[in-house]
Amino acid sequence: MPELPEVETVMRGMRLHLDGRTIARVTVRREGMRTPFPPDLARRLEGARIRGFARRGKYILMRLDTGESMLLHLGMSGRVLLSLPGKAPAPDRHEHLSFETTDGTHFGLIDPRRFGTVDMMPTADEGTHRLLARLGPEPLGNGFSQACLHQAIARRKTSIKAALMDQSVVAGIGNIYASEALFRAGIHPARMACGLDAPEEARLVEAIRAVLEEAIAAGGSSLRDYAQPDGELGYFQHAWRVYGRAGQGCPDCPGGKVCGGVVRIEQAGRSTFFCPRRQVLPVGAPIAAG
Repeated sequence: MPELPEVETVMRGMRLHLDGRTIARVTVRREGMRTPFPPDLARRLEGARIRGFARRGKYILMRLDTGESMLLHLGMSGRVLLSLPGKAPAPDRHEHLSFETTDGTHFGLIDPRRFGTVDMMPTADEGTHRLLARLGPEPLGNGFSQACLHQAIARRKTSIKAALMDQSVVAGIGNIYASEALFRAGIHPARMACGLDAPEEARLVEAIRAVLEEAIAAGGSSLRDYAQPDGELGYFQHAWRVYGRAGQGCPDCPGGKVCGGVVRIEQAGRSTFFCPRRQVLPVGAPIAAG
């Protein structure tokens, strides 16, 4: 599933090519994806001028001059394809929603597995939308700090890896960047969240910011189904230090495989990758299975 850097990359691509344009024609090719499309979706979009974009966690918000916002979540395999005027491709068989602006720019939402979501809401009510209201702070925003993280995890007896993936703790982090941030912070992923001390929390906040900023700068990580809006694949996966590298040498350990290499474990049905030498369990530190 695309995480914060991938969603931010898509949002920036949409902003670059769509901001200020007026939607001329909308094509809705099915009743919905994970949930039904909003009633009269085409009518509510056609004729509207796009006046801005925002990202909240893993959600994209396209704001219109009608006073409404279109919410977009890419789900497991969703992607956005933007084509410049005169270059609109033939519809993909998995393109469920598309529109064209008055200058000919084409937007297509492609989602083979149909786990994505599209919704409409008054722009003024974005913060209270059912999918956004309970999201935690943005990890790259000023509101995310050691004190903020401590307040969110101080009573959590789940693993710190699971806590980071809880969108009410911090918005936008998924499996990849939780593993990468914990590695950079030198924290074992099985540590119980409530057992971290203040210096560890501060290191983790700094690591989260660093890995997300680097991934955004690189255009987002490309998994099997992910691509930037213009079709170019992101390439941050080439800089992954532990994710997907089980059995390979740890890039931060002298001699590479002196530590035995990167280890893969399963937590709550998801793969976690870490270095047992860099991410040591302190003696007596509480651990959590999930």
